[in-house]
Amino acid sequence: MADNKVHMPAGFGGLMRFEEEYESKIMLKPTHVIAFVILILAFRIALDFII
Repeated sequence: MADNKVHMPAGFGGLMRFEEEYESKIMLKPTHVIAFVILILAFRIALDFII
């Protein structure tokens, strides 16, 4: 059975192993992140006008 996993050399990656896929409970799309950053910037600019 072939080992298709990527292993970094000890000098570069230490004991880290990088699996094929990383699954997280929270999956964010890039569009959600961009929209969130734009909302934060708009809120920051709005604060300048209010205060």
